[in-house]
Amino acid sequence: DRYAPLVHDDMTNRELFDVLSLMVGELRDGHTNLIGPYYTSSYSDFYARYPNNFDGGLVASMLGRIYYSGDVTYGFLLPDSIGYLHVASFASGVSSSLVSELFRYFRSSPGLIIDMRSNGGGDLDGEQNFVARFMSSSEKLHVGYIAHKTGPAHDAFSKPVPVYIEPDTTLTRWTRPVCVLAGRRTFSAANDFVRNMKLLPQVTVLGDRTGGGSGLPMSTELPNGWSLRYSSSPLYDVNMQHTEFGIDPDIPVALAEEDRQKSIDTIIQTAINIINEEK
Repeated sequence: DRYAPLVHDDMTNRELFDVLSLMVGELRDGHTNLIGPYYTSSYSDFYARYPNNFDGGLVASMLGRIYYSGDVTYGFLLPDSIGYLHVASFASGVSSSLVSELFRYFRSSPGLIIDMRSNGGGDLDGEQNFVARFMSSSEKLHVGYIAHKTGPAHDAFSKPVPVYIEPDTTLTRWTRPVCVLAGRRTFSAANDFVRNMKLLPQVTVLGDRTGGGSGLPMSTELPNGWSLRYSSSPLYDVNMQHTEFGIDPDIPVALAEEDRQKSIDTIIQTAINIINEEK
């Protein structure tokens, strides 16, 4: 009713795209996008209204030699010699061979800091394979539930199906302390990673509430060639709580301006302190 009067015969295709982009924005869902030749519409209030709490320059100032492999940046934090890796995206996954190399490289570290701040998501299977490398048990891990759409009604969903992660006992696994850093830009598959890692006994999650985005996205093509991506399959935690709207950290921490002036990332420093205490 609100947007139909804005559509008229004399408008250009781009003007129509603008109107439809505003309309799908009403859903307030980062996984719902109108995709055309002009741009991809997106909803960003789930992170834009909050502090970023991630500064790549601060991170670099705390690292020794820095290495890059695809979407992964890693190195030792000085002077504590604690392993650090930032996963910028799960779009290309984190390969099993890279994880094995990281574990070898960080073998002298008393713990590992995994930075998921500013990770917009990607491949869910690749993310869960990464989680499996931190499981100490040989038993599969129940991480939550997924439901599927069964019809057009608002509440037409299947009975939730349990989701498990199987450990790969043939590969090296990391069982020492782990701190996962998260924030409002930790979204989609990265949100799922935080949900799953929180279940492991050696893991502590620090930072801000994640951005959410647990609705598994699907895409459809519109008659004129534009595409619409939308959330289709809701994901829940082990307590059947919806994870669409984010996951709270175990320890809330924000970047402090006084630390920034000293070239210190407050969230990383808190993680270093936790690992040093546990070792």
